[in-house]
Amino acid sequence: MAAVFGGLLIVVNPGSAQTWTLTSAPIASWKAVASSADGTKLVAAIQGGSICTSTNSGAAWTRTSAPNLGWNSVASSADGTKLVAAVHGSYGGSSIYTSTDSGGTWQVTSAPGTNLWTSVASSADGSKLVAGGTFVIGRNYVPVGGDIFASPDSGVTWKSAGLSGGNWTSVASSSDGGRLVAAVHGGYRGNAIYSSTDSGATWKPTGAPSENWSSVASSADGTKLAATGGDIPSTNGPIYFSTNSGKAWAQTSAPITNAWISVASSVDGTRLVALISGGGIYTSTNSGATWTSNSAPSTNWVSVASSADGSKLVAAVNGGGIYTMQSTPLVPLLSIAGSGSNVVISWPSSAAGFALQQNSDLTTSNWTNTPTTPTLTNFEYQVAVSPGAGNRFYRLKH
Repeated sequence: MAAVFGGLLIVVNPGSAQTWTLTSAPIASWKAVASSADGTKLVAAIQGGSICTSTNSGAAWTRTSAPNLGWNSVASSADGTKLVAAVHGSYGGSSIYTSTDSGGTWQVTSAPGTNLWTSVASSADGSKLVAGGTFVIGRNYVPVGGDIFASPDSGVTWKSAGLSGGNWTSVASSSDGGRLVAAVHGGYRGNAIYSSTDSGATWKPTGAPSENWSSVASSADGTKLAATGGDIPSTNGPIYFSTNSGKAWAQTSAPITNAWISVASSVDGTRLVALISGGGIYTSTNSGATWTSNSAPSTNWVSVASSADGSKLVAAVNGGGIYTMQSTPLVPLLSIAGSGSNVVISWPSSAAGFALQQNSDLTTSNWTNTPTTPTLTNFEYQVAVSPGAGNRFYRLKH
């Protein structure tokens, strides 16, 4: 089938990268931000305050009905309708809330209050959640909390990973929620990165070295992982990258003399963005092989999020505002694969405004839109076609 089918790529002329722009979000003790796949719907949490949302990439913000709590982490489904937010309170006062209407209303889940929640992540459809927390010392110096919990039903029920006593600083999820990754820094679990391939039912340590892990990010398929090793007041914080779900890690060329506090990834793992607490922001377009600093001010950055294609970024300042940056999207690649008696043509869902066209002859200009409506699966648009007789060529047109 591959011999009789071809893919033709329409190249978009690259433009210069844009600078970071301060949005209209109020000056506050921002703690966490998250983004929908297309980067239009944003959610941001204030530590000791409420939660705000934006439906236009940060141009305007609305305060939601979420109560004023010690919010510590937020996550969003791909379409931005299902949100999850974690509270890091005093002993017995922690909780996890969810919203199914883009933050219009919030409901507290059954997540145990003995876990001081530090981080939360969501599958693309918002059904599978994972959350990590830190611990307190209970009676007889026994640690209470500090575990990883997973939910298969949007927070209705939660299951412990049996890894209590750790300071779990960050969690991340693949788009289907099957592959999970969690970073621990200190406590009774030491410094390590754990992974799960069964939606959190079982966990095991990866091949990551012992670092002061502060943040992790995952590609949509869970194979490409990024992790920051900086932590206040640490001064030896490298950024590591894995291409095999954490089996092996390689230190990137990112500076190691600053405290990296947060990292985010595009769905394919090629575009990365990382924050320096008290410093600036670095980006990479090649999975961490090279990094570029930009116009971001040196300030108290705390959290960063990325659109699916990595072209729209949002970053929050604790005690400051919320900034956004938009750059030229990468040229989308058209892929082809056999599926039973059909052939599946696919391209990234982040390629907004593109249409799939077909032609039987590359020497003519008789390109027409394919009659089949694309389906969206795991951040990819897909069209299944029957081979038929003769040649057929496909391209994306903007």
